[in-house]
Amino acid sequence: MSDTEHHILVIDDEYSMREVLEIVLENAGYTVSSAEHADEAIALMEEHSYDVVLTDLRMGSERNAGLRMLSWIQENSPSTPAIMMTAHGSVETAVDAMKRGALDYIQKPFKSNDEIRLRVERAIAQRNLLRENEALRHEQARYGKLDNMIGKSKPFIEVVDMIRKVANLPSSVAIFGESGVGKELVAHGLHTLSNRADKPFVAINCGGIPENLLESELFGHKKGAFTGAVEDKEGLFVVANGGTLFLDEIGEMPLMLQVKLLRVLDNNMVTPVGGTAPIKVDVRVLSATNRDMAQMVTEGTFRNDLFYRLNVIPLHVPPLRDRKDDIPTLARHFVKQHAAAMERDIKEITPEAEDVLVNFAWPGNVRQLGNVLERAVALCTGKDIDIDDLPGDLFTRNDAAGEQESAEHASILPDGGVDLEDSVAEFEMTLIRQALEKVRYSQKRAAKLLGLTPRSLRYRLQKYNLESD
Repeated sequence: MSDTEHHILVIDDEYSMREVLEIVLENAGYTVSSAEHADEAIALMEEHSYDVVLTDLRMGSERNAGLRMLSWIQENSPSTPAIMMTAHGSVETAVDAMKRGALDYIQKPFKSNDEIRLRVERAIAQRNLLRENEALRHEQARYGKLDNMIGKSKPFIEVVDMIRKVANLPSSVAIFGESGVGKELVAHGLHTLSNRADKPFVAINCGGIPENLLESELFGHKKGAFTGAVEDKEGLFVVANGGTLFLDEIGEMPLMLQVKLLRVLDNNMVTPVGGTAPIKVDVRVLSATNRDMAQMVTEGTFRNDLFYRLNVIPLHVPPLRDRKDDIPTLARHFVKQHAAAMERDIKEITPEAEDVLVNFAWPGNVRQLGNVLERAVALCTGKDIDIDDLPGDLFTRNDAAGEQESAEHASILPDGGVDLEDSVAEFEMTLIRQALEKVRYSQKRAAKLLGLTPRSLRYRLQKYNLESD
């Protein structure tokens, strides 16, 4: 038995057919309304909501009344499933009905009452699915999807919260952070959660294009404006109209272009190079840099008025070393991503390798982590990413501070002198023990940490009688 809240509209010019359908569908548990012609049905649909519409093709003298009804539904209530009924069917008619949005097509006379009930039941299921999908889209639009932003650390969550808070504002956002922290991902997130999400997201690196070409890229040019301008070209401001323009490495923009950019931000008008007629644009501008913009303003290499215009909402992205809790999650994400791209059956990272990743300082941030794990996946010969698959500089830099501290401590010469050989031996034994503990007593991995061959390490273990340890 169907839910009595489901309301069906039957449209047919034959009273007997309307009566039969009302009886069959009401017995199935539906609430049924009926109309004799399309105009009456349209009036009903303007006043009430229906879960399914069953409409005849030919009604009275109007041969294609049903097709007109379908067109109206498609335009005014596209989520309402419609079933076309006709005693004058053909393949062409069925195709035309489907093109106009019919969910189903059934010929009269019906084979059985069960056939009608089954068609309506399927249409109800389709309607429910559409409603669930629509609700999901609304929820996602309200809360937002940031699929490419991965992390759970407090600094990361603060960035995500800030993105959600300001995404739908019209204000300019200046994104600050070191190279490789993911500033463009933040810009994408701001666009995705904004009311401009269905419009273009356009990005340009201001430091990677020569000055004369950068002006043309941003504002466009007219044919003949300069050598090589063989045709008119739209600038990125025009391409991004209605959407978002992301100016990466904004600190590299020449002062002359800074003046022109400020003018566009002030009046929303773009004039192509070599042109005289300005073009009205509606673009939200996001910018990013790894430089100290306030210092550049002080030095006179960046205009203060443009800085304040871009820096309405500053957003700082923390370096990876300040969000170490995110490294394991990011590492697994990169392994999965690169393994899929290379068609490798690698899914996990060993605890020892993960420890090395977490303890590294990552001067190149997330980008460097991704590159390291791409290399590890490519060279891995086992089923998991292990310490042997990681590049040697991760170990050198991890241990540099500790080694320097130990060396400084060892370099203090007591007044009474020392036994150099004993001191060196003690220093070696300390580092060997630390290395073995760090890699859970794997001699092969400890040798790599110490920059030794496995044979050299075994020699020292025997020499210092550390094998029992």
